[in-house]
Amino acid sequence: MTSKNLVDGFGRSIDYLRLSVTDRCDLRCTYCMPERMQFLPRAEILTLEELRDLALGFVARGITRIRVTGGEPLVRRDVLDLIRALGRQIGGGLNELTLTTNGTQLAGHAEAIADAGVRRINVSLDTLDRAVFERLSRRDALASVLGGIEAARAAGLKVKLNTVVMRGVNEGEIPALVAWAHGEGHDISLIETMPLGAIDAERVDQFVSLDDIRRELEQRWTLSESEHRTAGPSRYVEVPETGGRIGFITPMSDNFCAGCNRIRVTATGQLYPCLGGGERVDLRSAMRSDDPELRLQAALDTAMKIKPQRHDFRIGAGQGPALARHMSVTGG
Repeated sequence: MTSKNLVDGFGRSIDYLRLSVTDRCDLRCTYCMPERMQFLPRAEILTLEELRDLALGFVARGITRIRVTGGEPLVRRDVLDLIRALGRQIGGGLNELTLTTNGTQLAGHAEAIADAGVRRINVSLDTLDRAVFERLSRRDALASVLGGIEAARAAGLKVKLNTVVMRGVNEGEIPALVAWAHGEGHDISLIETMPLGAIDAERVDQFVSLDDIRRELEQRWTLSESEHRTAGPSRYVEVPETGGRIGFITPMSDNFCAGCNRIRVTATGQLYPCLGGGERVDLRSAMRSDDPELRLQAALDTAMKIKPQRHDFRIGAGQGPALARHMSVTGG
């Protein structure tokens, strides 16, 4: 594999891969998917060995950070074998390996994840109210998630919470969630809902601008701009009164594409240069061709050429999803 690093047509260096290992999930969050979600046939999913080889190919092209995602990655059998294999690349081109999870399976895996070289994880948590959690996720699993978060902390993992803010669901709970997160020693990122995939609701009814949430939080606490950055799109503020940080991810109200350094690969090997775009490159066919190294190299070059300048998310009554594919298919 060539050592040429990945740079898109707008001069952005791409060094961060979000690698989905499955589209399956054990929750059915209302902003993510319908109750009767149809998951992909297992035969279409890349093997763990293919995912490993694909990741190594990306590292050879200058990817220094990999986030393992899903769906829910921990529902895939033997996924820890992949995490361990990638963890062995830390210091050999890979600088950081992270994980995004809904937390339901985390208690049984936290120590092994830490032992594999992962130092920080993101856990989705949209509410601390058991009834709201069950209504939102269609599963009574809040206790499992909170137990997973505690197990992760005990294993030495740095936990950041991700919260999708939704009108009429949890928007009034955000200050309490922030206070709880900071009291437990966790940063928290707030996320605007995005029009990805058909769901059993209108996106416009769910959407809350984080500008409004920030103004509410500023009535309670001091929010000081922070220089803290991760590889993702969160823009952070420090809260002196709580000693924690709040991140704002604003794909709808404040476009952040100018600094995009990310690409996503689905569990079927489809590379999407932009979460909000339909452009894609088929890496699965490259991996399974007679000359996988050459084909993969060419596919990555093509991905850099077709990566758009920015996404084009739209939320409005009757518009439907901007993209038909669900977030669980693309990877968080």
